Amino acid sequence: MSGDSEFLWYIPNDVKAGHRGDTAVDNHNSLDTLTSHAKALEEHGWKGALIGTGWGRPDTFTVAASLTARTTTFEPLIAIRPGYWRPAHFASAAATLDHLSGGRVRVNIVSGKDNLAAYGDSEGDQAHRYSRTREFMRLVRRLWTEESVTYEGEHFRVTESTVAPRLQPRGDQRHPRLYFGGASEAAERVAATEADVQLFWGEPLDGVRERIDRLKALSRDLDRDLPPLEFGLRITTLVRDTTEQAWTDARAKVAEMARIKGAGWHDHRQSVAVGQQRLFDTSARGEVLDDNLYTAPGKFGGGGAGTTWLVGSAADVARSLRKYRDLGITHFVLSDTPYLSEIRRQGDQLLPLLRL
Repeated sequence: MSGDSEFLWYIPNDVKAGHRGDTAVDNHNSLDTLTSHAKALEEHGWKGALIGTGWGRPDTFTVAASLTARTTTFEPLIAIRPGYWRPAHFASAAATLDHLSGGRVRVNIVSGKDNLAAYGDSEGDQAHRYSRTREFMRLVRRLWTEESVTYEGEHFRVTESTVAPRLQPRGDQRHPRLYFGGASEAAERVAATEADVQLFWGEPLDGVRERIDRLKALSRDLDRDLPPLEFGLRITTLVRDTTEQAWTDARAKVAEMARIKGAGWHDHRQSVAVGQQRLFDTSARGEVLDDNLYTAPGKFGGGGAGTTWLVGSAADVARSLRKYRDLGITHFVLSDTPYLSEIRRQGDQLLPLLRL
């Protein structure tokens, strides 16, 4: 892969232990335990990690800030929700953390369903939800790059607002990257105009190719006024020393998912969005698609990145990831459980092959 590809992992941010088959220990979400993940990422070649969000989880921004303070190069991809945050409040918090960390902040904007009433938020229909997301992203970017911003829109307003400290440009990058997901028409229109990176879940290659082509066309049709949209892949990668051992372990893990009825795996089952439904639909095409995209987990409780897995030796999985890279994917967010041991295994076995 070329040198412009970036590789991040996933750090579980949950109250309950055992997320997606992770090792269940009493201190699974302590600062010391999560710091051990972040430091292992630094030591084994990873750029950083996605930290998920949702009401009922530990506060994602607080976790990210704590891990940034305890590390030197680790870059958190901080998942946040418009509505949970107001634009100026978030722009200020992120600018402060970016300043204190020396420019290590990345942001994943999430617009999926959540327990909004629990924190006093409300949303209308899909059009309202994505209209608000678009406005949030545009206003946050303005607050990061302009001074004395006055804005009054359908959802938000500010008057003579200037975020301090001011963000320091780093090369061509003027502010933290805004990652975004979603596969509906409304979501793709937001991505085409406002996102820096569009994240896909683990669809087959033909599905990813189709979506990249559509998003590029949308960017032109909607007169995107930002640098070209970049693309990322969030997927489970089950890597073992041999192809045979990988498939043996993958099938054993799915059998356990079936036995426990997917307990600990249902991240996205409360409301099946368009992107999640696309993943569930892949199983109808076959249990293994492309070379080694395993669809069986979705039958028994997979959600999001747990729905389809790339399975095989490091060489097998690297070969498959290169095919996504050939389509235009440059940002990769990988994971498998147990998270900590897989940080080391895949950092040592998989990442060197991806950097050849």
